[in-house]
Amino acid sequence: MSSIKDKVCVVTGAAGILCSAMVEALLEDGAKVALLGRTESKLVDLKNALAKKGLTETLVVAADVLSSEDLLKAKASINETWGKVDILVNGAGGNHPDATSKAEQMLPETPLEDSFFGMSLDAFGFVFDLNFKGTLLPCQIFGKDMIDSGAGNIINISSMSADRPLTKVGAYSSAKASVDSLTQWLSVHLATRNIRVNALAPGFFVTGQNKFLLYQEDGETPTARGQKIINNTPMGEFGEPEDLKGAIKFLAGPASRFVTGVILPVDGGFSAFSGV
Repeated sequence: MSSIKDKVCVVTGAAGILCSAMVEALLEDGAKVALLGRTESKLVDLKNALAKKGLTETLVVAADVLSSEDLLKAKASINETWGKVDILVNGAGGNHPDATSKAEQMLPETPLEDSFFGMSLDAFGFVFDLNFKGTLLPCQIFGKDMIDSGAGNIINISSMSADRPLTKVGAYSSAKASVDSLTQWLSVHLATRNIRVNALAPGFFVTGQNKFLLYQEDGETPTARGQKIINNTPMGEFGEPEDLKGAIKFLAGPASRFVTGVILPVDGGFSAFSGV
């Protein structure tokens, strides 16, 4: 076992496809993991699925990452059950179809409603709140345990779209870029308190939220956009959720003791490829 054995970890958005793989990875290395999310039934399903694999050190905590009241109640429950939080993984996030432009570029023939000008301000705000504020609030609330303990580890979830904004997803790209900036700023701010802050930047993994962008209705044939992504990923494929397990174990564990302020890509080479 690594030194995260018996460490108390919170994973927000725990029931998501990618986050559930990261939860499993942390449990494999001996951590106790609080499964935090808005929908309790999904968290219970995850808890039961993990238990079937012999991974039982989990706690279901229903909470909205945009509610300070919810998060404070969640923290109290975790503290009462296991003690102070050692590791926080901010996995909650996502996009919204109304914050996605239909057109990649605004050509002369592009209707306004299919461009940036047709994106819903409310949906744009939803995406920004979920990704940025949904990272900020848990850092503030669970991070206080780390201040009290004199050590801690925060791992945020970034995106390929943060550093090189992708077409169509303007709101998501802007929100994830803000997560990167917060990660780096907070890593400096908390370094003297022995709290590390890093981010994991997944490449292209198929999830329920992006499947409509990557695959046609048959679920097997890539869309033109999906094929373009594969063509620009040197390893020539989308990632599998299990591909994130090694990276999360590295950032959570002792091997990364002197690593802070880093955005770690797990992307099959996408971020290294110029397209030529």
